[in-house]
Amino acid sequence: MTEQVKQPDFFSELARELRQVGTDLGTLWSGGGISLRNWLRQARHARLDYVVLPLGGPLPERADPPRSFIERQLPLPAPPLSMELVNGRLRAIADANNVKGVVFIFQGFSAGLGTLQNVRRAIGRLREAGKEVIVYTPYLDMAHYYVATAADKIIAPPGVQFEVLGLRMEAIFLKDALAQVGIEMDVVQISPYKTAFNTFGKAEMTPEEEEQLTWLLEDRYDMLTADMADGRRLSQADMQSLIDRAPLFAEEALAEGLIDALAYEDELAYLLAEERERELELEAEEESGGEGVEGVVADLPAAEKQTRPKARLATWSEARGQLMEKSRRRRKQFIGVVSLEGSIMMGPSRQPPIDLPIPFLGGSTAGEATLVRLLRQAEEMDAMAALVFHVDSGGGSALASDLIGRQIERISQKKPVVVYMGNVAASGGYYVSAAARHIMCQQGTITGSIGVISGRVSTKGLYEKLNVHQASLQRGARAGLYQDSAPLTDEERSIFWAGIVNNYEQFKQVVANGRQLPVEELDAICEGRVWTGRQAQAHQLVDSFGDFVDAVHKAAELAGWKMDDETAVPVANLYPRDGRYILPRPFEAKETPPAPEDALLELGRMLFGDTLPVLDGRPLYLMPFYLKF
Repeated sequence: MTEQVKQPDFFSELARELRQVGTDLGTLWSGGGISLRNWLRQARHARLDYVVLPLGGPLPERADPPRSFIERQLPLPAPPLSMELVNGRLRAIADANNVKGVVFIFQGFSAGLGTLQNVRRAIGRLREAGKEVIVYTPYLDMAHYYVATAADKIIAPPGVQFEVLGLRMEAIFLKDALAQVGIEMDVVQISPYKTAFNTFGKAEMTPEEEEQLTWLLEDRYDMLTADMADGRRLSQADMQSLIDRAPLFAEEALAEGLIDALAYEDELAYLLAEERERELELEAEEESGGEGVEGVVADLPAAEKQTRPKARLATWSEARGQLMEKSRRRRKQFIGVVSLEGSIMMGPSRQPPIDLPIPFLGGSTAGEATLVRLLRQAEEMDAMAALVFHVDSGGGSALASDLIGRQIERISQKKPVVVYMGNVAASGGYYVSAAARHIMCQQGTITGSIGVISGRVSTKGLYEKLNVHQASLQRGARAGLYQDSAPLTDEERSIFWAGIVNNYEQFKQVVANGRQLPVEELDAICEGRVWTGRQAQAHQLVDSFGDFVDAVHKAAELAGWKMDDETAVPVANLYPRDGRYILPRPFEAKETPPAPEDALLELGRMLFGDTLPVLDGRPLYLMPFYLKF
């Protein structure tokens, strides 16, 4: 029988050609506009010394979805500054040949270590483009100083103290406190390293928890001090010695080479101009063979000869219209971006009005219904060349993680998927990442925690103390399996343990399939163990280090795009279009992991608040702890 070759559809080919024509016309139109604007700026002799960029807050990776017309009319607080916006501004500054560099004004970070390493990477990229980076910071603690050391110069106010005191981890244990009010916590865990509920179920730190916190603390401290020492051209031993001597007064920090200058913010324009004048004098002296620098002052503008030299500083809103632009070719395809942030839950995603800074009790939720619909939407986009799946989550529901992970597996077998891990991508956050073509993170990202845990709260003692009397009726021998009226019986514990083992074996199989590792060798790096990014790479759980921009470039590379500075890499944040249901297309995966049994997760109730995963014995892919940097 002769095999029939499917002929390309005429209208599909026509649509493809029209899209390419539209892309080419867009490139011509955009390039013409850029040329005109650059000509006008040259005619006006537009030139700046530094663009001033305030930097602070949580610095989320991606910008919030665009606000609706009604939302824009309301007096809502401004959305937080995102790394997406920061990187876009720095790219424009790197392209401009009429600006010397950037002055960052630090305004207080509340970001994790992975995000801080993203900022350092962005600063490094700007310096590689030939721009000077100045940091002005009234904060000299670990987080701010770590970022500042990526810059060319660090300037601080005279009253500041060098307060890089090192790293410290603390754990709180509530078992005895809960017992006083009649609450008991039963925990079933795959191994002693899966310590997510030790806060509620233990009275003190276990040897396994101490071991795990120790290796995380030591690796992070080594990582931070090595980076800071390199930035300040000191040995790591000297940097650690100075940290041990902290706090240091500003003059001591200056004398030790930890900072470059002391000045108030209103003095920056004069200080930077004086430094530039000294640089010009040195350059002129070198060119003249040391015979004098009289010609340098003569070359300065007339206004600067008569007054104290002052650098030309401008905020972004003032500078954006003066920066020279660079024209780049457009592509007809794009790199799609989907973000998973917060606790992984069944149901729709949601963002509470206030994020509580308490582990497990607050923050956004990544709902399975929302993420699955969004990923199916992405799967249908023919113009999407590759997907960057941004994950910043400590996990949550085992079932929700499996359903989201299934969609990543589907997309990954059609087109490249690069997972970019944020501050944390552990337990369920790692589960949803395992099927990707490439996993990228920062060295300080917290990941791993491949394991399962469940817990059930008993409030019987509390009700007795309050003289609250419960009465119940049931049909079915195990109808009360997930209730909180009594501690676990031996039979109930064995039921929960069987569910834990089943889900753990499934988790390992997903990791083995995605990472191409022998499943029988995974226990040594799994069983709930948590790793830093560079420890995870040593265990083959991640592939490379970088920030979101690097992840986009990796996705473009895997999509077969030729990467050069003359071609733009279009990136599109994908948001759910509406609440409609999207039917998945028939699909045959290379390997289908076994379906999970009884891995439901509800929203919390009663004592622990409505965002706590219910402690009723159902399996959870949840990381052991949250590390605040």
